[in-house]
Amino acid sequence: MKRIYAISALALTAALLGGIGLSILLGRESQGEDQFAECRASRVAGGPGDIGGPFELVSETGETVTDADVITQPSLLYFGYTFCPDVCPLDNARNAIAVEILEERGRMVTPIFISIDPERDTPEVLADFTDNMHPRMIGLTGSVEQTTAASQAYRTYFNVQEEGDDGFYLVDHSTFTYLVLPEHGFVEFFRRDTSPEEMADRVACFADAAS
Repeated sequence: MKRIYAISALALTAALLGGIGLSILLGRESQGEDQFAECRASRVAGGPGDIGGPFELVSETGETVTDADVITQPSLLYFGYTFCPDVCPLDNARNAIAVEILEERGRMVTPIFISIDPERDTPEVLADFTDNMHPRMIGLTGSVEQTTAASQAYRTYFNVQEEGDDGFYLVDHSTFTYLVLPEHGFVEFFRRDTSPEEMADRVACFADAAS
């Protein structure tokens, strides 16, 4: 299984080096060509259409689901793993706060956590993690092939480190949060230093522009 992870990580690294990876440039889209131009704080090389796409994964309740099943309203997607010692809990807690702010404003947004460590992140483990983060957070896992395909669709990076003597290992990974709208797909990403309030404001802007 670890050999499969290593191959997947090498493939992802090669994709990044080959220019398929997420290339992020600061700037704004042309106002005349993009209905979300006034909402964007960043720009993706190649355009938003190069990020995201269909996926098939396993939910925290053990059901096989697709992107159409879970992205039924504006959604914040994060790729990580439950054994992450610091970054993933902090980022997802921030996302949960943003979702709460939006709900207080009358806007429903779905927080979604997609595992890049399916060997350890079983549906039961994911359920414990997401329940502690937010009651509406959806946890998704699956086979190595399924989770790698989802990660590649969103141009994320991850690399499984060597196992220690105790069997524990860490996973290096990118830390963007992706805003996905049901009718539009991926529209924006958020860096780690984005505050919950700023995230909520920008999500609301996209939701207004989409309606």
